[in-house]
Amino acid sequence: MESRKLSGAVVRDAVFAELSAGVASSDCQPGLAVVLVGDDPASRVYVASKGKACDKLGFHHVTHRLPVDTSESEVLDLIDSLNTDQDIHGILVQIPLPGHISEGRIQAAVDPRKDVDGFHPDNLGRLLAGQPRFVPCTPKGIVEMLRFHEVDLPGREVAIVGRSVIVGRPLAMLLSLKTVPGNATVTLCHSATRDLASVTRRADIVVAAMGYPGGLTREHIAEGAGVVDVGINRIDDPAAKKGYRLVGDVAPEALDGWASAYTPVPGGVGLMTIAMLMRNTWDAMQLQVGGS
Repeated sequence: MESRKLSGAVVRDAVFAELSAGVASSDCQPGLAVVLVGDDPASRVYVASKGKACDKLGFHHVTHRLPVDTSESEVLDLIDSLNTDQDIHGILVQIPLPGHISEGRIQAAVDPRKDVDGFHPDNLGRLLAGQPRFVPCTPKGIVEMLRFHEVDLPGREVAIVGRSVIVGRPLAMLLSLKTVPGNATVTLCHSATRDLASVTRRADIVVAAMGYPGGLTREHIAEGAGVVDVGINRIDDPAAKKGYRLVGDVAPEALDGWASAYTPVPGGVGLMTIAMLMRNTWDAMQLQVGGS
């Protein structure tokens, strides 16, 4: 079987071109503030990537790097100041946070109109009600990829493996909405799902968002199904230049030559996450400048 590779790069480039044109014609410069607490290596990489994207698009951006022993009250004070900063339209608090800081309290402290991560209870509630404002970036990026690559969804069965608030749960809501793409029949699977393979094999599209390499194999995916691989896992590889390589949550033998279409790792969903962060920041700026 010839499998179609759903590139994230071409979708990201289209989104960036649209945003660049918007910035060039706008009287207001979108502003993004990132708060990084501690020195998690993966978080440092993600934050640097977000800064590069802002520079590329002409966004104003600032990163607040705080030591790991910063108190929760100090982080809340910083967020309070960013909420009232008129040059900042989007606020992103990089997770994970140190254990002594409550992610829930921090996310709830962000002004919902500046919550470009989409994790504020107000924005999650709007999504559940079918009136989304800011949607978490990875699920939003997946939907944008499916739309761009004209993947047919109405009435089809989608199995999502992974129920996190970052990917699985909001994606289930998005794909079940009466929108394009959407209107799918969604099954949300997780660690307590009995006979996982029997559930996922029924699906026309399988979304893997568990967070461990090769977690889904051919046993889990029907031949000819579509696969969205959200996983980005580092595994040691002495032959690689950096000593590691990136792999997804789906074993390679279940992709090329087996799936009808699939998102690659790297080069797939990961690129869309930052693209959607930039789009959310642009939308936040327009929302605040418009005063609605």
